[in-house]
Amino acid sequence: MGTEDQYTGHVDAGGTSAVRRTSVLEITKASVGPMDNNAYLLRCTATGDGLMIDAANEPERLLDLVHERLGSGILSTVVTTHRHKDHTEGLSMVVGVTGAIALAHPKDAPELPIPSDPVEHKDTVRVGDVELSAIHLRGHTPGSVALYWRDPEGEGHLFTGDSLFPGGPGRTWSAEDFESLLDDLEHRIFDVLPDDTNVYPGHGDDTTLGAERPHLAEWRERGW
Repeated sequence: MGTEDQYTGHVDAGGTSAVRRTSVLEITKASVGPMDNNAYLLRCTATGDGLMIDAANEPERLLDLVHERLGSGILSTVVTTHRHKDHTEGLSMVVGVTGAIALAHPKDAPELPIPSDPVEHKDTVRVGDVELSAIHLRGHTPGSVALYWRDPEGEGHLFTGDSLFPGGPGRTWSAEDFESLLDDLEHRIFDVLPDDTNVYPGHGDDTTLGAERPHLAEWRERGW
């Protein structure tokens, strides 16, 4: 797959992955599949163990990435942010080859291609010595989850699946779902996390909460 060490938050489908290094966690971002899905591989630098967020597609490429970035480390966990098929195409093979534990919210897990252990709101998800917090965001799907980690020596890092993108919330299919998602984004994300939090979405480029915060009222007014 190849990696680019100059991290900008942008990766191209079929192109090189990008690596962001923090004090104790290495974050690798790759774009896979025809819908430009982002898959993220997190490696604890102390233990070498890894966690994947959304084994979305092209499982052979993702397994190559695991081998490249983890070396002799273990891929311990794969978290699926939500049940949509474009985020789960590579899940069966990645878990089958690596033996990783699959995690998903119980409201979405029954529609995934393999059984997944539950991850609920405020649960802790570990990768080596690093602990991430699960945040349930209801609206894009009933069981969408985000993962948050605050670097003790730097910024926050938030993996949002399809619940938050540059420019607004993810797609919803009713006014009730939109209100639910925006309410959760306001109360569970923007009200409690600082502006320097990096946002890693399920498709496309990264953003920050600081860049998106001024537009919350605009999103609610437009209804999407």
